Amino acid sequence: MRKRWIWIAPLAILAMALFIVIGGEIVMHLWNWLLPALFGWRQITFWQALGLLLLCRILFGGLGVRGSHRSNMRFRMRRRMAERWEQMTPEEREKARQRWARCGFEPPDVKPTG
Repeated sequence: MRKRWIWIAPLAILAMALFIVIGGEIVMHLWNWLLPALFGWRQITFWQALGLLLLCRILFGGLGVRGSHRSNMRFRMRRRMAERWEQMTPEEREKARQRWARCGFEPPDVKPTG
């Protein structure tokens, strides 16, 4: 059982390195195939392609971080708004609905927690 674990770490490192190399090559070839022909942009090197791939992962993929503070932000905001909504008087709720209607928003569907 212990011998099997010895091979997992080097294989994982090799798989990550292979993913990085293949991802960089794919980005470089796609960029150099499409964008110079379509828009007249310059061709890029492998390292520039890796930087572009990393930038896209940071901006759009979050680097694969799960359970970060951003992952449950929508849930926390919705829960906080529901708590505020429950504490409002009916007059305050009606004023809030009118303000939201002016902005084009729908009031939240709050189900009372009991």
